[in-house]
Amino acid sequence: MTTQTHTTQTHTPDHAAGRVPVALTGLVLVLAVIVAVAVNVVVAWVARGAGATPGFPPLTVPVFGAFTLVGVLVGWAGWRIIEHRSARPGRLLGWLVPVVGLLSFVPDVALGLLRFIPGATWPGVLGLMVMHVVVIVIAVPAYLIAGRPATSR
Repeated sequence: MTTQTHTTQTHTPDHAAGRVPVALTGLVLVLAVIVAVAVNVVVAWVARGAGATPGFPPLTVPVFGAFTLVGVLVGWAGWRIIEHRSARPGRLLGWLVPVVGLLSFVPDVALGLLRFIPGATWPGVLGLMVMHVVVIVIAVPAYLIAGRPATSR
C-alpha cells in the first residue's frame, strides 16, 4: 500500500507575479516624498534669501509639501501605466520624463509673467522651478526601485 502526499505551495499575489510587495512600494514612495520635501525646504530658504517675497504661499511647506505628494503619486501612476501598456516603456519614459518636466515649468513662467499670486517674484518662481526638478530627480529613482521585480533584488 502506497500513500501519496500532496503539498501545496502558497504565494502571496505580489510574489507570485514577481512584483514588489505593496508595502515596500508604499515605503519607497513615502520616503521619496519626505526626501523631496526636505530638499525643497532648503530650496525655499535659498529662494527667500535670493529675494523671494517672505511668506510667498507656494514657498511654504504646506503648499509645496502637498504638491510634492500629489506630484510623486501622479507620477507613479503614470509610470506604472506606461510600464504596463508600452512595448518599450524605458524608451518612452526616457523622453517623456524630461518633456513633462519642461511642461511643468509653464505655470511657473505664467506666474512670473502674470503675477496671479500675490508676492510672486522671479526668485520665487525660479525656486518653484527648481522644486519641480528636485521632485523629478528624487521620484524617478524611487519609481525604478518601487517597480523593480522582486526577483531582480
